[in-house]
Order: sequence, then structure tokens, then C-alpha cells
Amino acid sequence: MSQRPFLLAAESDAPFPPAELALRQPDGLLAVGGDLSLPRLLNAYRGGIFPWFSEGQPLLWWSPDPRMVFRTERLHLASRFRRSLRRSAWQVRADTAFDAVVAECASRPRPGQDGTWITRGMQEAYGALHRAGHTHSIEVFDGARLVGGLYGVAVGRMFFGESMFSAESGGSKIAIAALATTLHAWGWPLIDAQVENPHLLSLGAERWPRPVFLERVRDLVVFPEPAASWTTRFGELPARRLADLPGV
Repeated sequence: MSQRPFLLAAESDAPFPPAELALRQPDGLLAVGGDLSLPRLLNAYRGGIFPWFSEGQPLLWWSPDPRMVFRTERLHLASRFRRSLRRSAWQVRADTAFDAVVAECASRPRPGQDGTWITRGMQEAYGALHRAGHTHSIEVFDGARLVGGLYGVAVGRMFFGESMFSAESGGSKIAIAALATTLHAWGWPLIDAQVENPHLLSLGAERWPRPVFLERVRDLVVFPEPAASWTTRFGELPARRLADLPGV
């Protein structure tokens, strides 16, 4: 195994090295360089690879082992949180406030992090992916106010989660629960959650060995993309309905 990350070729459609060749230390670092063009980002996600770097660093590409994964039928919501959901008047939508969700994710402080990895260049790149129909946001509203949400990349029947936020307690939990429930109904079995943290584990995320994760990704990304917009397909979901849905 190489002791250094691979240097990516300048061409935006140049292939990535296999994710299996990622370093053990730091865990999952695979490649350096390239750009955030649409072809390169889509090639990365199809291979189970994602960009993650801070302002001032070169572009870094990762595929950690193990990988954090949600099964869409097994998301966990605590009983106390379910009881609060039954009284909620919040509504959940998709792709009606994408830029706002990304901006909120970028501006929220994270434990153990100094600044954000969602740089201006990252925001512009994922905005371009969104306009091309590959990146989507799930938004939780209290009236007209955005109180939580998440965004990620959809390829085939695989959703690669990127970031989520809460402006009010429970906002991100509702967003991920609504996403999981909807994707399960669509026949999408998995949500990539990338890197382990206690919040993801509390919601039922699982540690998957990288070879198992990559095998499932390769099976799922080949499905054709649906034609209808996510705003239309998702509709408007009352948050209180998530309290009693089976498997959530």
C-alpha cells in the first residue's frame, strides 16, 4: 500500500485510484489535488470517495474505514423525542432552500473543529451539483423559519450525506428521519454518513467495513436517475408523522 496519497491528474474526468488504496494514517486519505468540477465530484461519489479539507489546504479526498452508514429502515428515534414530535407543527420539504441549508451547515460551530470545511469553493461546487440535479437538501420549517436541515449527493439509489444542522433542538433529527423514511419508500436502502461521531451513532448509524460499503455503493449508483424533481416527489411532510412511522 502506498504511504502517501495519490496525486490526481489535472483533467476533471480523470479516474480516481481505487478507494481500497486509501491510507490507514490518516484514516481514509486517498488522494490530493484536482478540482471540484461536476465530473470529478460525481466520479468520486460513485467510487465511495468524498472531498474534505479546510481553507488553505489542498483538496483532500477520503474513503475511511470503517464507514458510517444508515440503513433507511433502521433509523433510531428515542421515545421521548417521538412524544415531542406528536406535538410538532413543523413541516419538512426538499430542495426549496438549498443554498440556505448549505450556508447554515457552513456557519454552525462544530465540537472539536476550528472553522468550517464547507468553504466558499465547496458551497459553489455543491450549488452547481444541485442545479444539475445531483445534490439535494431536506429542510425543516417552523412556519417560514428554517430550523433544521441537511444536504447530500444522490447518485442512482445511493444518498451520500454531507452535512446537517439544527437551529432549534431536534431540527437535524427530523431532517434525517424524514430523509430515511422517504428514501426507504423509494427503494433506496442506504445513507452514507461518512465519519463516526456520537450524534450519528445515537441515531442508529452503523460502522461498515470499507469493502462492504464499496460493494453496496457500486451496486446502487448504477440505477437510472428519477426524472421528477425532489420537491415534487418529496412533497410536504408534517414532522409529527415521523413519531409513529414503523422502522424510524
